[in-house]
Amino acid sequence: MAIRSKNLTAIQAYLPGLQRLLSYQHQWLRGDLLAGITVAAYLIPQCMAYGELAGVEPVAGLWAILPPMLIYTLFGSSPQLSVGPESTTAVMTAVAIAPLAKGGSDYASLAATSSLLVGLICVVAYLARLGFLADLLSKPILTGYMAGVAGLMITSQLSKVSGINIEAETILGEVQGFLTQLEQLHWPTAMVAGLVLFFLCVIQRRFPQAPGPLIAVLLATMAVAIFDLDQKGVVVVGTIPAGFPHIALPKVSVTELPSLTAAALGISVVAYSDNVLTARSFANRNQYTVDANQELLALGASNLGTGLMQGIPVSSSGSRTVIGDALGSKTQLYSLVAFGGLISVLLFLRPLLSLFPTAALGAIVIFAATKLIEIAEFRRLKRFRRNEFLLALITTVAVLATDILIGVAIAVGLSVIDLFARVARPHDAVQGKVPGLAGLHDIEDWDGATTIPGLVIYRYDAPLCFANAENFKQRALASIVAERSPVEWFVLNTEAIIEIDITAVDMLEELRQELADQGIIFALVRMKQDLYSQLLRSQFLNQINPEHIFPTLPMAIAGFEASQPKADL
Repeated sequence: MAIRSKNLTAIQAYLPGLQRLLSYQHQWLRGDLLAGITVAAYLIPQCMAYGELAGVEPVAGLWAILPPMLIYTLFGSSPQLSVGPESTTAVMTAVAIAPLAKGGSDYASLAATSSLLVGLICVVAYLARLGFLADLLSKPILTGYMAGVAGLMITSQLSKVSGINIEAETILGEVQGFLTQLEQLHWPTAMVAGLVLFFLCVIQRRFPQAPGPLIAVLLATMAVAIFDLDQKGVVVVGTIPAGFPHIALPKVSVTELPSLTAAALGISVVAYSDNVLTARSFANRNQYTVDANQELLALGASNLGTGLMQGIPVSSSGSRTVIGDALGSKTQLYSLVAFGGLISVLLFLRPLLSLFPTAALGAIVIFAATKLIEIAEFRRLKRFRRNEFLLALITTVAVLATDILIGVAIAVGLSVIDLFARVARPHDAVQGKVPGLAGLHDIEDWDGATTIPGLVIYRYDAPLCFANAENFKQRALASIVAERSPVEWFVLNTEAIIEIDITAVDMLEELRQELADQGIIFALVRMKQDLYSQLLRSQFLNQINPEHIFPTLPMAIAGFEASQPKADL
């Protein structure tokens, strides 16, 4: 019995969704059913549009969401996240495999292989417990990156919504081709796209919970049927193959794997970041927790399933998750309900899907892209800190000016550089007394603040490491030079120094020796236990008089004052 209980616990650790379903509460059912039905109605045109965006048949977008609906339900740590085709991964897939497809390779096989590689990368990252890497993408980088992706999404649909044949490989080329060939605009196609886009904007404003994309595409499909628009040059989805794709490994050349793997790595970074950030957002809103590392496994398994079903790389969908949350979704049962609805549509409504105009799908992509450009967030970043605003702008330009995979690398690189710069050049302070205010404060922040003559209390607001060791030393010495009266004690306030490496330890010893040569005592205050242990193991504390190590700032000041010669009476 104990063995069975242990095995069940192990299974539930890998399948948190199963555990949640096994403890299902009947009062959740209504919300999950409503959310599932509405999400199914929303995802049909959306996923077809993302299939088109990725460069595969629109129906492949529907195939791509079937495995994640089942797999994420079991493996995912979020009870609300909707996983499947998503705009960012779709456009990244298209950019990555288009050059290979021009060489004669099968486009669908390349897309499915990309999905398998994304799945393998995520599973390997899960085994290596690399879930923390999502934290490398700061908010400014994500804001700028998503704006750049939105620009790529919009320009990629110009041909579909205008009927103009645009042959270009860069965003500037696509815009130039569109503007210089406006006389070739196919008016019926443009009118369909324009009316769908207008309808989506209106219904989103008036009825935000309504399945706007589904209603828009159904109305566009009715227009095609009533006015024979397909006979007037409006391109439609066309015949959809009967049945479902079978499980099979896609066939690609070995020579294509290096390029696909590099592309899959970039897609994995963005897909996982989007996945875990969306999951955390809803977890914070609804007071539950998600496991960042478990999300790697869930995303990896979902992409493996999609690749075997001839789909495209998948990630989370913020829009579908929002709809589910608004209608009261409590568990992934709503995804199972949506799965049943989609299966029914594929079995019985294929003729209707075949009349979907691609211009309408392009309009849905453009509408989704506009939601990725957060103008208010750019303004907030500009108000908050100019440096972070510039990071967002640089990332946007990098994505637009290069290609999306290089943009991903630049985004990650900028995040790391920004973090590194903060550690390498942190804030510091010389602390002193402020008239009428208790305690010690940064003398730069207060008019009238003064240091205690002969005493420098210096605070460095970052861990000490090889990257900032020399900077710390120079700024510490500068704080002594800036004093008007001769300095007798230098007290390092270590409250913000949570750890130290051996390079910084050696630097501290150099600083201590330089100060000793000048007759200045080196003291430490407010040292945490972890830092104390590290300095003890490095033998640095052997050089410090125990009487010069203080737990609090008042005790350090008292120690300094006690060392002063008493005035003759």
